[in-house]
Amino acid sequence: MDAKTTCHSEGGCSCGHNKDAEERPNVALPILSFILLVAGLISGHTGQSWFSPAVKLVWYLAAFLPVGLPVMREALHKTLQKDFFTEFSLMSIASIGAFSIGEYPEAVAVMLFYTVGEMLQDRAVERASQNISRLLDVRPERTDVFREGKYTNVSPKEVQTGERIEVKPGGRIPLDGILQETEASFDTSALTGESMPRTLRQGDEVLAGMIVQGQAVRIEVNRPYEQSALARILALVKDAAERKAPTELFIRRFARIYTPAVIALAVLIVGVPALVGLSMPSFQYVFHDWLYRGLVFLVISCPCALVISVPLGYFGGIGAASRAGILFKGGNYLDAITRINTVAFDKTGTLTTGRFDVTDVKAQGIAAPELLALLLSVEQKSTHPIAQAIVRYAKKQNISAANISEMHELAGHGVEAAIGGREVLVGNIRLMTERGISIPEELSDKVATVVICAIDKKYAGHLLLSDTLKDDAVEAIAKLKKLGVTDICLLSGDKKEIVESFAKRLGIDRAYGNLLPEDKAAHIREMIEEPGKSVAFVGDGMNDAPVLALSHVGIAMGGLGSDAAIESADVVIQNDQPSKVATAIMIGRKTRTIVHQNIIGALGVKGIVLLAGALGYVTLWGAVFADVGVALLAVFNSVRILNRKTW
Repeated sequence: MDAKTTCHSEGGCSCGHNKDAEERPNVALPILSFILLVAGLISGHTGQSWFSPAVKLVWYLAAFLPVGLPVMREALHKTLQKDFFTEFSLMSIASIGAFSIGEYPEAVAVMLFYTVGEMLQDRAVERASQNISRLLDVRPERTDVFREGKYTNVSPKEVQTGERIEVKPGGRIPLDGILQETEASFDTSALTGESMPRTLRQGDEVLAGMIVQGQAVRIEVNRPYEQSALARILALVKDAAERKAPTELFIRRFARIYTPAVIALAVLIVGVPALVGLSMPSFQYVFHDWLYRGLVFLVISCPCALVISVPLGYFGGIGAASRAGILFKGGNYLDAITRINTVAFDKTGTLTTGRFDVTDVKAQGIAAPELLALLLSVEQKSTHPIAQAIVRYAKKQNISAANISEMHELAGHGVEAAIGGREVLVGNIRLMTERGISIPEELSDKVATVVICAIDKKYAGHLLLSDTLKDDAVEAIAKLKKLGVTDICLLSGDKKEIVESFAKRLGIDRAYGNLLPEDKAAHIREMIEEPGKSVAFVGDGMNDAPVLALSHVGIAMGGLGSDAAIESADVVIQNDQPSKVATAIMIGRKTRTIVHQNIIGALGVKGIVLLAGALGYVTLWGAVFADVGVALLAVFNSVRILNRKTW
């Protein structure tokens, strides 16, 4: 993940931050520098007898070193790397020049303002990332392996291929292997995003990351720990993150032109009048005066206001997004989201609730309430999501359960029960086919999940169940289209027919189902390779982590989303509302406008003051105060986005 998070704040970062926390400015240092600066100014202004020239020099050196040394050290480091024209070298030259002509307070002020700007940017990055934990590998740390006639609890890394492990109900499979039980049910949502539990039979492959449901299972390991399905997903996350290089920062690009230009201009301010003086004896050239103008020009040209205004703009956007329940991991993602023109959504847990509901009831030969009573009777003690959905629906209809005299669960098929002297079968199409029970042909073509009831070997009715859309899912797609994002698709591990049905309801033109994580990654990779496309992916599961990292902007549902998905994403929606994707784009666009206003304002004022300084109309203090004024205007401008109540 390091490649992805090298620097969070495009435009906000002024110095290519790869700094560790311990290298960032300590807040005590600029405070100390500020106190010494103010005390020195007061002492000089009041004419204190002890504040002699020698004491003054030492005093301001002491004020300068806490904030100046880190910048000068960075300038030296860049110079050794043959990167001569940076904002570090510009500020270092200007500060040394200010000291050389006796303008000590100005030299301190220049470095102090820069340090404050850097701290503001660091604060923005930390604020954006404070609720994001490191990538979680959800594989269990221990597992039970059968050795020497008994089960021993060991690390999954110690288990060899061919050994047998046991996983209890609710436990997550730590290693890939072959199922030894006759049948067992697994929650596979971490790997495929499939909302339905999956029933596997003896000899089927079980993958790391699946969760055991209903019973303990024995598995014969067929791959080592490092090669499991979950390990491959985590590797995909890492590889995808490394492909997404951080965006080159605006100020660095600007400094490559700006810094050598102003240094050259400062040299010309000193040198050109000297040449004029040599060719025109009537022109009186005073080296000290023109050197002073050149140094004033350098001090004025320090990009302190720009360094402060850009991160402040992104900090304001990050704060506004946080108040709206959206977490941006850095200012660069606020900028990147403004360019999004293609959005791919996962289905289950992202646009849908992941909770099944009954959508239709059909009874034949009996009344619908009686059919529901039979279904409630056989399903009320089951923990299966479909059974729970049937129970919820029946209770909403005020249906009471009938008395059951005998009941048998048919794993992977349904339930067989004796109710009131009648033989009742409740299950899937496969169960009815095996028992030779005739059912309506159209049930085989139903997109939704079908639960069929038969009484005394005759079809008595069925229920259709479906995952349900989130309340704001349709609104989410409509808002995106209103913002001009019309290229929207649906990628899911669910059945193709179900995915296409949901896409139609949502107004999405393209839908792809039966996708594994690598299939989703292939789709996203194909999209991002198309010229002019900027792709966002929105998902919530472990299986979505690779594509979240691979897309230009990855957006995760943070309320119920997996830790891996949240860590891999660039943007986290904390309340799981898909409509917040459009809100995030709106905030990004507003932030970009404010940042551009700050940049144009800072450069405009800077250009005017630079010209005045070159003509000798501005002193060093005038330059510093002009810089502070621009910074304050940028602060007030950035605060506007925080004051907005709704989006």
